[in-house]
Amino acid sequence: MDLITLQRIEKLHPSIRDEVKKIITECDEALTGRAKIRITQGLRTFAEQNDLYAQGRTKPGKRVTNAKGGQSIHNYGFAVDICLIIDDKTASWDTAKDWDNDKQSDWMEVVVIFKKNGWNWGGDWRTLKDMPHFDKKGFSDWKVLSKKKRDKDNYIIV
Repeated sequence: MDLITLQRIEKLHPSIRDEVKKIITECDEALTGRAKIRITQGLRTFAEQNDLYAQGRTKPGKRVTNAKGGQSIHNYGFAVDICLIIDDKTASWDTAKDWDNDKQSDWMEVVVIFKKNGWNWGGDWRTLKDMPHFDKKGFSDWKVLSKKKRDKDNYIIV
């Protein structure tokens, strides 16, 4: 697991940090070729979320989210976005490539591992599919999360 991924895990909600480390380790062990997994996004502030929401609306670019600040599971530390790092240097979001030649795309190997560990995949969404996105089942409703009390570190109390 690379340092960038570890740093992003440490900002996730404390209740899922160890679980995410276990999942990333499992993914890296399953990907026996040139690819390893990296978390590209974890906890996101409301301001960062609003900035992404503006993209393709009031700012140039393609729309990448339908969630405003407070409406994303990232805002509560229960979601991650990933990419594959090829040969320890190049980021890839190729969902079809089989870097380890085991007849299954590396991306889908990761999806299977996240799902079996109780995570939802943004690739299953009906609208605005988000292939790099995973969020923890049981913590996927921002309306419920937004009403919860917060601890001294501003994480919701679960």
